[in-house]
Formats: sequence, structure tokens, C-alpha cells
Amino acid sequence: MVRRGSSSSRGGRGGGDDTSGAALLSSRYLRAVRLERDRVPSFSPYPFSIPAIRALDELPLDPRVTCLVGENGSGKSTLLEAIAVVAGFNAEGGTKNFRFATRRSESDLHRYLRAVRGPTRERDGFFLRAESYFNVGTEIERLDAEGGGPPIIDSYGGVSLHEQSHGESFLALAQHRFRGDGLYLLDEPEAALSPTRQLAFLAIIHDLVEHHRSQFVIATHSPILLGYPGALIYSLDGGAPRAITYEETEHYLITRDFLASPERFFKTLFRA
Repeated sequence: MVRRGSSSSRGGRGGGDDTSGAALLSSRYLRAVRLERDRVPSFSPYPFSIPAIRALDELPLDPRVTCLVGENGSGKSTLLEAIAVVAGFNAEGGTKNFRFATRRSESDLHRYLRAVRGPTRERDGFFLRAESYFNVGTEIERLDAEGGGPPIIDSYGGVSLHEQSHGESFLALAQHRFRGDGLYLLDEPEAALSPTRQLAFLAIIHDLVEHHRSQFVIATHSPILLGYPGALIYSLDGGAPRAITYEETEHYLITRDFLASPERFFKTLFRA
């Protein structure tokens, strides 16, 4: 696999000799996902008609951070959703304890996807979907209104997710609810975050990965989040998912070129 940086450049977790193979394996909750191609009735209907899904076989995952990138419609959110459902999360997001359904919209991909598990199980986890995060906040309020236990919102910072901005509530989620020893699946988290807060979120990811044995799989368009050192990046454009370097991503290349010469882009765009 092509990676940005090596394991030796990542540093240890918690200051010990945690870069050993045994420690690395202990944090690998999902080693890979595998499409059971012989069980798929047809690759003609959606989502199997998406080129990246149609060509999918087995997708190894990094024990720390894996990023899925691609143009809109490339299948990255569809694949992440299927991984989340196979891993035991609610299709609309939340922890594994959430079982609400506002409107069924998930594809059937998860029915034919198999998770290749590591030797240990995560103790925590969360599936974040930017498009349904509002529904997660509503479900928390509903459950707390029913009572029967400590307020769930206390685990999210104690303030209703609806009484904060989208970015504030997401950072509160990451700071208070992501407890470590966890598997965190995030679909376009940058939708809620300014560039400054994306950098703050990278610091949270780093702490959870390096010191609290956590694993992230992130579908993103953000050149900031993609820049996490050592992340395994898969491009879903143009067929089977393929590992690429950060500097090969379209997100990095276009952002770099635009910032270097925005006038050149404007001349071309506006002339057209």
C-alpha cells in the first residue's frame, strides 16, 4: 500500500514501545472489508453499478487512519455507510446503541460486504453522517426526555446539539463522546468545520490514534484532513479503489494550484 510517511515517522502511542507489531495489531479493529462477489445477484443496479463498487474485491484498512476520496458519485459515502452497518452501527449514524430510523436510505451493499476483524474488539465507536447528524441530535433529546438513566447528552458535552452551531456541536462530539479504544467512521466531517476547526479536529484524531488505540475511516473532500501523516488514502475515481499518496490527490493538486495562482483559474472559468 502507498502511504504518506512510514510507521517509524509516526511516533509511539503513550510514550511506550507501542510501535511494535503486536501493539499495532491490537489497535486494528477492522483489518479489511471484502465484497462477497459471488453472492451479488447483479452488478447492473445501484450501488453495484458504481465503478468503484463493481470492481471492489477486498479493501485493506489502516489500523490508524484510512481516507476515502473521489468525485461526487464515486461511491465513497456509499461504501463508508456499508462498512458502518457491517460493523454494527445504525445506518443513520450514532453509536451502536442507536437504532432509530427516520427514513430508510441505505443501499443493499452491506448485505454483501464482510468485515475482516482484528484480534481485539473496539470498546467505543461512532458513525458520523453530516447529512443525518441533525437526526442524531433529535434522537438524543427524545431518549433523554423518556428518562430511565443518566442524561445521554452529558456524554456529548452537556449542551443540546441543536443549541450549538453545526461546527460547535461536531467538535463537542469529538471532544466529549470519542472516548478512545474506538472505531470511528466519519462521512465528510469537514462539512461542519471551518479550516481552523479542521486543524483542531486533526489534533483530536492524533491524540485518539496515538494515545488511545483508535481507528478512523473517513470519507472526505478536505485537503486538510487528507493531510494527516501516515493516512492510507484510497481514490475511488476510475474503477477499483487504489491507494495513492496525498500529493497525488486531486484535492491537494487543485488547492495548491489555485492558491498559487487564483487569477489564472478565474480567467479560465469566467471566460468559459
